[in-house]
Amino acid sequence: MKHAVTFTLIKTDSRTAARRGCVHTPHGDIQTPVFMPVGTQATVKAMKPETVAGLGHEGARILLSNTYHLYLRPGHELVKKAGGLHKFMNWNGAILTDSGGFQVFSLGKLRKISEEGVRFQSYIDGSRHMFTPEKSIEVQQALGADIIMAFDECAPYPSERKYVEQSLELTTRWLARCKARHDNTEKQSLFGIMQGGTFKDLRRRSAEQITEMDLPGYGIGGLSVGEPKELMYDVLGDCTQYLPKDRPRYLMGVGSPDCLFEGVERGVDMFDCVLPTRVARNGQAFTSHGKVNIKNAQYFDDMTPLDPECDCYVCRNYSRAYLRSLFVNREILSAMLLSEHNLHFLVRTMENIRKAIDEDRFTEYKREFFEKYGEF
Repeated sequence: MKHAVTFTLIKTDSRTAARRGCVHTPHGDIQTPVFMPVGTQATVKAMKPETVAGLGHEGARILLSNTYHLYLRPGHELVKKAGGLHKFMNWNGAILTDSGGFQVFSLGKLRKISEEGVRFQSYIDGSRHMFTPEKSIEVQQALGADIIMAFDECAPYPSERKYVEQSLELTTRWLARCKARHDNTEKQSLFGIMQGGTFKDLRRRSAEQITEMDLPGYGIGGLSVGEPKELMYDVLGDCTQYLPKDRPRYLMGVGSPDCLFEGVERGVDMFDCVLPTRVARNGQAFTSHGKVNIKNAQYFDDMTPLDPECDCYVCRNYSRAYLRSLFVNREILSAMLLSEHNLHFLVRTMENIRKAIDEDRFTEYKREFFEKYGEF
């Protein structure tokens, strides 16, 4: 089968599992490793699409949108009527949509899981809905993303082994149903999702089951759901080894600077997270020398840039004092500027990581970054 999305492995680091590649999509090539900004409801919060496209030096070429939220509001049929997400949100780059599985998982008592799918209540108005693997694919095909994700069950941490085992088997059965329902393979590619919690043998079993379906890419789900970071890194190192080298590996929902480096070191190609824009709206910024809480009084009359080593629009034009003033006065511009800076910082960091892998100096760059950034 010819896939809409393909992957080229360019180079592997000589001392780690870090690798350089390129994901080819109907809406352009994505250089990897890559961080994908999150546009949950067809928008990266507080950001214009052209601003997102101009992040870093090379620009952001792919972002993520959320099937569950778009299904509830404004509805996938409206997005389809508009010509799909690309036209609806005026985005010319690639788009990945998640399946809604994680959002349904996070509803807790508002959802009930069965073999058929998940019955849940809307967080908006309490209305009742049913998501099946087939429904998730139907919605994602209407949205028109380049990469769509299989509907899965994300087991919480901690969970008993028996539950995790049953969950991964259910996820595999659901993946087979997703693949059978997906009929837009010329324009969209379906990625499977590995589950298995923190049990390495279950991770291997999940990988063996989903890779048998010969999909164009694979997500690693069920990590960063409450487990200690060191445990996540340990399990992740095995997860990537279980997945094929010639397909992109996507660590779902992870995007803090330290996790990006640790994930790349273990062979991850794609990342996403709401973290940079969420913390920006709360006045927190990533900088070359660690996190800055702009609301702190010490920045009242600080006329220096947010990050003197950053070349983004925000750092070239505004002082910490001005950014603090915006935040404490609850100006909308505060969220806009801090979000732009944080996303630029992560996109630029990934550009530097790619360059370091190209030059076979990833380990050195990681050490330099951590020495400056400090504690996470």
